[in-house]
Amino acid sequence: MASVLVAGPDRGVLTLTLDAPANRNALSAALVGELAAALTAAGADDAVRAVVLTHTGTTFCAGADLREPPDPGAFVALLRQLVALPKPVVARVTGHVRAGGLGLLGACDIAVAGGTDASFALTEVHIGVVPAVISLTLLPRLQPRAAARYYLTGERFDAPEAARIGLLTACAQDGGDVDTVLAPVLEGLRKAAPGALADAKELVAARVLDAFDKEADALVALSARRFGSAEAREGMEAFLERRERSWAL
Repeated sequence: MASVLVAGPDRGVLTLTLDAPANRNALSAALVGELAAALTAAGADDAVRAVVLTHTGTTFCAGADLREPPDPGAFVALLRQLVALPKPVVARVTGHVRAGGLGLLGACDIAVAGGTDASFALTEVHIGVVPAVISLTLLPRLQPRAAARYYLTGERFDAPEAARIGLLTACAQDGGDVDTVLAPVLEGLRKAAPGALADAKELVAARVLDAFDKEADALVALSARRFGSAEAREGMEAFLERRERSWAL
């Protein structure tokens, strides 16, 4: 069964839907591979002006699949592919986003969420790992003080806070509809000349891609070291067994 559903393009907008609700759209090796393949096809399709990345169920993405995790290098390649795709990628979120899922949002050019149905958290430190490779897409977006707080505490925050700190472009207010917020964004993209759109995206993505070129290898190594640590083994076992971590005070 496919983990990524492809629909469209509808007036130039292709929709890719994460559809692995049994594990809350966690980043398994299969999902990462399917999403990468769908993005490659979208990039080569002249009928596609922009890509919307959304989800089924109540969770956009729960982070790495602890039972079938992707290779860190493959995940970094996926994040870079999102940033470098010559067509804008727009995240549409109506649910929860955790850990590596925030890295997907950071890799998107525009991210819009429901005001009351979405929540966010960088929970890595709670299971003994760190938000290493997703820093490539998150740190250029987030306010530094906010990044420090949420990297270190793993606290949950809501959509208005996510917009305030730079993770989201916008969110629906007071229970409003996310698609109402998204509509003018998509109309603007549909009116843009394809070549100009590609060049404009290259301008705004240049600094993020530079970080990939300079820092990706070190961050992949850090991720591997943390995932191989005794703390990570304890944290992941505790998570899967639904018990408290040994270090919790």
